Amino acid sequence: MVKITFECNKSIAYYDNKKIGECDFIENKDVWNIVHTEVDNAYQGKGIAKKLVECVIENAQKQNKKVIADCSYAKKVIERMK
Repeated sequence: MVKITFECNKSIAYYDNKKIGECDFIENKDVWNIVHTEVDNAYQGKGIAKKLVECVIENAQKQNKKVIADCSYAKKVIERMK
């Protein structure tokens, strides 16, 4: 089972305690800019990248931060959520 955690400036996906994906952001005042999302090739196509981006967005909302994305994948996820 995949576990998504939120840590300092990133969300991380683990499978059996092995890191399989990550979504990184840069915080600038009240804006979080997602700059990179990556999932190990063996685990792609399972919706993990989307969950990583959603995790960052959920945590940003809890802290009243705006989310933008330079990462093309995260940008697509954000647009679909509007």
